Amino acid sequence: MRIAFYAPLKPPGHPVPSGDRLMARMLIACLERAGHTVEIASELRAFIGDLQDEAGRDALLRDADTEIVRLTDAWQRQGAPDLWFCYHLYYKAPDLLGPILCNAFGTPYVTVEASYSARRNRGVWTALQARVLAAIEQAAVNICLTARDREGLLEAAPAAHIARLRPFIDTADFVARPLQPQPFRLVTVAMMRAGDKFDSYRGLAAALVLLPDLPWHLSVVGDGPLREEVTALFAALPSDRITWHGEQDRAGIAAIFSHCAVYVWPGCGEAFGLAYLEAQAAGLPVIAYETAGVPEVVVDGETGILTAPGDPAAYAAAIAGLLTDEESRGRMAKHARARVVGTHSLEAAVATLDTILRDFVGIQI
Repeated sequence: MRIAFYAPLKPPGHPVPSGDRLMARMLIACLERAGHTVEIASELRAFIGDLQDEAGRDALLRDADTEIVRLTDAWQRQGAPDLWFCYHLYYKAPDLLGPILCNAFGTPYVTVEASYSARRNRGVWTALQARVLAAIEQAAVNICLTARDREGLLEAAPAAHIARLRPFIDTADFVARPLQPQPFRLVTVAMMRAGDKFDSYRGLAAALVLLPDLPWHLSVVGDGPLREEVTALFAALPSDRITWHGEQDRAGIAAIFSHCAVYVWPGCGEAFGLAYLEAQAAGLPVIAYETAGVPEVVVDGETGILTAPGDPAAYAAAIAGLLTDEESRGRMAKHARARVVGTHSLEAAVATLDTILRDFVGIQI
């Protein structure tokens, strides 16, 4: 098939790394592994972050109209694609292109990780949310990566067609290395930006301050606009306890993981967190908050430990417990790697997506 792929929040080729960009690339890899030709339909970034930004919304709608004209002309000359595949539309980043084009050309429309929450019907987002809901109702299938998203879609659109695809990664770089953990070595991977990411860094620093008597060492992988502010959160800790690695590619992250024992990241507001899957594929048990979509990828007591959100003492106790219990840490490490390889791998995703497209879109892969 020729598949038109569109990610309104962040195009797959965007220069800033993030979980959204990685998931978009993984979905493309999944479709290509199944034998399809994937074309990036548009790089229009349909993001409106301020509910009062009427000028930005109006400019975006004009840009969308221009893109529709461009794509209509291209499809009339070259033929329409067999499928429009939209990743991660929500109230701040609706798909302003696909539903209109698919209606005009009779092309099947599919969403992945669409989300809807009625409480976001405020300001300029109200009209954008209406576009999201209409797209969800139009879709041949809405593929949900978490149970929370599935419940939200069915509440908003009870007649919508829904299917589940577990979050997944390409495990190759992470399973290629043997498990060689250094005792008391912690690691985290995250962008340094405002919001949930900064809150998670704050929670991690608050927990580590409570563990002065353990010889832990933390490796931090990541960079971003709040690098100085994030570094300041850890100022109360001895500087030789933390190594700041900056931004790393997948091979670099895998190399760092191979020498660590436990992955620590509270995960405030995480939809699910692909870094959790990468860490577990490398054989690292995870310590995180039991919040948002984190339980979708971390099994408490089996592949890691989940603690109450916003409780530094509980989080510190979990770190201390796992670092000082080699038997439990080793057991969780093996379970973590096995679960990601068996359930959250690219290979598993290809098979699941095959079934979804056949059942809902009537397309053979």
